[in-house]
Amino acid sequence: MSLVTTHVLDTATGRPAPGIEVVLESDGKIVAKGRTDDDGRIRDLGPETLPAGVYRLTFDTGAYLGPDAFFPEVSLTFRITDPGAHHHVPLLLSPFAYSTYRGS
Repeated sequence: MSLVTTHVLDTATGRPAPGIEVVLESDGKIVAKGRTDDDGRIRDLGPETLPAGVYRLTFDTGAYLGPDAFFPEVSLTFRITDPGAHHHVPLLLSPFAYSTYRGS
């Protein structure tokens, strides 16, 4: 399993959000890219190890929500302090709101 994983849940429909492109970056450099599967998950985003530091996940929500999306993109910035720990960063998405949390 990758050190960083994610999933997207469409809270307006109560269903997973498939096909959303996600980019993992650090210091302005792309570390990995992926696309959510039919279950709204990316289980293999990035390498098995990453150094401690600040990372950003950017979700292309506009492609999923449509051309008039209020949030065409969502960026979540988080810190890895334990390079050996798994970091699951979910996104709960609706047309006019989103939230996140540190998953397990």
